[in-house]
Amino acid sequence: MGASGWDYVTRYDGDVVAALTALRTRVFETEYGDSDRYRSLEDLYEDAEFMGTEGTHTILDIDRVIITDTPSTRSGTLRPLAPGRVTHHFGTDRPSVEQYEELVATADRATSHEEYEQSLLGECRTPWSGCYVVLYSDDKPTHLGIFGSSGD
Repeated sequence: MGASGWDYVTRYDGDVVAALTALRTRVFETEYGDSDRYRSLEDLYEDAEFMGTEGTHTILDIDRVIITDTPSTRSGTLRPLAPGRVTHHFGTDRPSVEQYEELVATADRATSHEEYEQSLLGECRTPWSGCYVVLYSDDKPTHLGIFGSSGD
């Protein structure tokens, strides 16, 4: 099937796991809310064959948060982008939602593999995983920018 990149902006109240859970619930409802096959997120995860071979190519492929900002080879994980990499891409340690959306748009317009790899979205190199960045409004953390990829 190939790899699919995805990104989201979601509300954040200081708890990354809670923000991920709320986002996954919303995405499940959007993608599978009318499905007879999967009546709940748990039903989806119990379909080991589907999740193990195809996946959803969405945030639903992520099932845990890891606290280290060191790149991981573990699939299904969401980790924070290292502080130095946040500053590198945003020019600040307190990026805004608007800055995040602009960097995602810039990455989406990349015309070469090398250009994409040097972009914010290129920071997440482990298949079936993601990264997050805390985003700020009026110097307060209010959102997470979450990005990653599913597939090989």
